[in-house]
Amino acid sequence: MDDITLVKECSKGNAKAQRLLFDKFSKKMLGVCLRYSSNLEEAEDVLQEGFIKVFTKITDFSCDGSLEGWIRRIMVNTSLDSIRKNTKFLKDISIDKVDFQMGSNDFIIEQLNANDLLLLINSMPDGYKVIFNMFAIEGYSHNDIAKTLGISESTSKSQYLRAKGYLRGKLELMGHER
Repeated sequence: MDDITLVKECSKGNAKAQRLLFDKFSKKMLGVCLRYSSNLEEAEDVLQEGFIKVFTKITDFSCDGSLEGWIRRIMVNTSLDSIRKNTKFLKDISIDKVDFQMGSNDFIIEQLNANDLLLLINSMPDGYKVIFNMFAIEGYSHNDIAKTLGISESTSKSQYLRAKGYLRGKLELMGHER
């Protein structure tokens, strides 16, 4: 069943079509949720909540863009809602106060697989992880991140720089261990 037919059938409340939609996108969207969550159980909860939103808002999908992209946006927003409800993860830190050491061991990144990188991202403090995911992976601008999270643009930038420094430090440690 193609995406347009799937959307039309889901709009009618067709349980079989809803199952097909879930099966088609759930693994990929779980990966999105995992990037914002502390653990698998939390990510699964966000995924479930996100798909409830998908099914209740499916009639809003215009079929102009990508269904996967529309679902991904819902999963990211649901993840951010979950973070807002459960933690206070960001502090307003001036970008001038960001202090970390950048090295040039880029060869370490080439040796990582996707699971290693996901583990590194998930090991970040929540504030770093959210900003890093939104900016580096989802492609939000710092201005959009600031508006979405209710923080200043400089906080978004400083948290992103700190996240990069955190990852760089972890990667350097991995390089010394190999």
